[in-house]
Amino acid sequence: GFDMDILYHNRSRKPEFERDCGARYVELGELLRTADYVTLHLPLTDHTYHLIGGEELDMMKPSAFLINTARGQCVDERALVRALGSGSIAGAALDVFENEPELTPGLASLSNVLLCPHAGSASRETRAKMAEMAARDLLASLRGERPRHCINPEVFEKKK
Repeated sequence: GFDMDILYHNRSRKPEFERDCGARYVELGELLRTADYVTLHLPLTDHTYHLIGGEELDMMKPSAFLINTARGQCVDERALVRALGSGSIAGAALDVFENEPELTPGLASLSNVLLCPHAGSASRETRAKMAEMAARDLLASLRGERPRHCINPEVFEKKK
């Protein structure tokens, strides 16, 4: 973490992540109030839709940056445009957008936002690994085993 203090929030604590990364679990409000960089790494669910909205952006420090590489609808982009325009937060970087392929009005004209394509996995090597992981997880499921990369394990557990 570049000698940074790493804070994280999740539905449940991740002791292995804490140990391996030196991270500390905190409630979302504390994370937003104290972090210099807030990065989102989560699926889009009913719970995570607009997880970051006006209230959450207002909690962030004026020197903080929001980075969303997860799912566009996890951030209320109208609220983000207001926060960036008013200087409530220092900046944002997005490679996913709330209303793809359209951009929220005002977003692209801001000088404190970086917008780029969601193409981090576009290399041949990465795509081959992704296909291999998917195939292994599919085979595990067919054998009645829990897939290693199961994002919603509660659904898998309900089937038993």
